[in-house]
Amino acid sequence: MHILSLLPLLVATLASAATNEPCIGSGGRAGVCLTTASCSSAGGITIEGGCPADPAGIKCCSKASCANGSSGNCRWQSDCGGTSVSGQCPGPAQMKCCSSTATGFGGYSAPYVPAAGACKAVAVNGANAVIAAWPGRVREIGCVRSCTCGAAGASDHCCGKAIDFMCSDGGGVPTMSGRQIAEWVMNNRASLNVKYIIWGQKIWQPGTDAVKAWTSWRTMEDRGDITQNHWDHVHVSFN
Repeated sequence: MHILSLLPLLVATLASAATNEPCIGSGGRAGVCLTTASCSSAGGITIEGGCPADPAGIKCCSKASCANGSSGNCRWQSDCGGTSVSGQCPGPAQMKCCSSTATGFGGYSAPYVPAAGACKAVAVNGANAVIAAWPGRVREIGCVRSCTCGAAGASDHCCGKAIDFMCSDGGGVPTMSGRQIAEWVMNNRASLNVKYIIWGQKIWQPGTDAVKAWTSWRTMEDRGDITQNHWDHVHVSFN
């Protein structure tokens, strides 16, 4: 099972976006944080404010159409409901020209969820609730990792009170799928007994943050890769 090394950071700090990581571009399309020059040379357009802190020269780049047929559009390969073709879109290799207008999110078999034990009942119940609400959208979950519960700076995973909802085709594979799951968890925070939620380099915490769209959640620091910046999974900590 893919168990992640996560820091229990609750206070977000503004920091630069990571180049080649996801963002929401013009018209709500899937985008990628790139230099404006790289975006333009690949036929894309940029918008302000789409990448964390919008560092100088880095903007959210998207491309409305590509050469893979009349309905071709640039999106992350994990989110394509049809065939994907390389070399026609801005950004890294996983940003491809998709032949379908369908989202293509998920399609996974129901993941294994352990019985309550080392993974505490609140986390098990939360995992089952999310999986039931979003069938086919969670590929795998992670709950417990080997570390000391209660130690200074320890993750909630050490105590079996956190779930990682892997919602892309693989670890380190970016997706836009987690936004809907993260916002659903926020809206059901009381019944799930949520402590905090992380998705897409943003964090939300009951009692600290108002209920609002993920795009307005607090921005976290750049941890350096897709997984640590939570672009392949939603992290939920429980009380």
